[in-house]
Amino acid sequence: MKGIEITGEHLTIEQVVSVARGGENVQISFEALNRVAEARAVVEDFVDNNRIVYGITTGFGKFSDVYISSEDAEDLQRNLLVSHACGVGASLPVDAVRAIMLLRANALLKGHSGIRPETLSLLVEMLNRQVHPVIPEKGSLGASGDLAPLAHMALVLIGEGEALFEGVILPGAEAMKRARLEPATLSSKEGLALINGTQVMTGIGVLAYWDAENLIKQADIVAAMTLEALEGIIDPFDARIHELRPHPGQLTTARNMVKILDGSGHVTHQGEKRVQDAYAIRCIPQIHGASKDALRYVRDKLEIEINAVTDNPLIFPETGDVISQGNFHGQPMALAFDFLAIAMSEIANVSERRLERLVNPSLSGLPGFLAKEGGLHSGFMIVQYSAASLVSENKVLAHPASVDSIPSSANQEDHVSMGTIGARKAAEIIGNAQHVLAMEWMAAGQAYDLKEMSDCAKSTQAGRDLLRSEVPFLEKDQVMYPLIQSASQFLAKAELLRTVEAQVGSLEL
Repeated sequence: MKGIEITGEHLTIEQVVSVARGGENVQISFEALNRVAEARAVVEDFVDNNRIVYGITTGFGKFSDVYISSEDAEDLQRNLLVSHACGVGASLPVDAVRAIMLLRANALLKGHSGIRPETLSLLVEMLNRQVHPVIPEKGSLGASGDLAPLAHMALVLIGEGEALFEGVILPGAEAMKRARLEPATLSSKEGLALINGTQVMTGIGVLAYWDAENLIKQADIVAAMTLEALEGIIDPFDARIHELRPHPGQLTTARNMVKILDGSGHVTHQGEKRVQDAYAIRCIPQIHGASKDALRYVRDKLEIEINAVTDNPLIFPETGDVISQGNFHGQPMALAFDFLAIAMSEIANVSERRLERLVNPSLSGLPGFLAKEGGLHSGFMIVQYSAASLVSENKVLAHPASVDSIPSSANQEDHVSMGTIGARKAAEIIGNAQHVLAMEWMAAGQAYDLKEMSDCAKSTQAGRDLLRSEVPFLEKDQVMYPLIQSASQFLAKAELLRTVEAQVGSLEL
């Protein structure tokens, strides 16, 4: 079986996306599985010798002082899963579930969690056979890890809960049966090893980040089209300016804008039509660039987290030590996802301001709301209205989740990260930003055709042609929402990015 080999050490964001959305199969490194077996031997030694070790021969959380005998170990593991599966709300999408399963398996392969190799192998086989547990999106505090949602994942592994298999939601046992898999009976420490970690927030966050990275490059393209449609000034993108304030994202955005607009007959120089453009045009490198720098920070944190051990307690087979600690705490990711949310909220914010400049005749010199017969037709009036709504919603969603905490488990877990809420909010904001950029793109395309622009840059011409393959020039009012959806889907699939890069080469983050 070909596919991605996981070792616990070298998983990449691109591989996570390939497994989550591309259905790539996963293989377990034999060497890594040996590490898992070594850690498991330590657990079994503790159980055989009746040693009191948290999470292995004790209860959990506030019940850490309750001794559990080896005779009750199996009941303890099942009880842990069923009692912790308290999620509510809509189910996470399949791509997020697959990312979660992959990340949990990769973390367990590090060999510090004490799971049996056969249990870990079963989790990976579920992923490969596309047995996707139904995981409600709400219910995690982000410390001790993502207990509730991961419990829903693990229930299916023991033949309980629910799973989506071949397009149908089934009881966990039935889904496993149809996939020709035998559910596991968990032994000491295994339930805790499966559910104590940050893989839900990280899985959701990886996919959100990936979408943000593709979208922010497309934001440069859409902004360039708006600048061209408004005959904006090219001088503020001169490399010499940005070298004097060399933030990486600012530099790359300025280079992208020059590359995208190369050869355009519709850009101007300062003083030709106006002395300067408004900030939403003139400051594109500074605004987009700041968000790109935030994305770089998020990527760095994700690359660490997807190859990290985040459960408790941790086992060190070389010394036999077992240490209770706090790697399950989601604070590093919570802050990163809040930063991602704020960064992408700003991309939507400035996009809506450029959209306003296109539809407002006092600012654009174009027909009001880009309608050929204003009054009889409303044109893009409510497109901007809808974009403004999304931007305002983002401002609410961008409030950081990580500044909140609430104690749980009888105050044993007295500070929590809310990182999973942060990841979900970031994903929602990115979806809203995608729609806003789609609306700006549509408006820029309408402006091009109203002005009958012909000598555009080859990349922006390619962008207009792609848009026109699904979204026509609006001679008169028509139902708008399917057109917005079509443009938005082009951005979701990064088709605008691929189309333009085919003309000018790779754009930079």
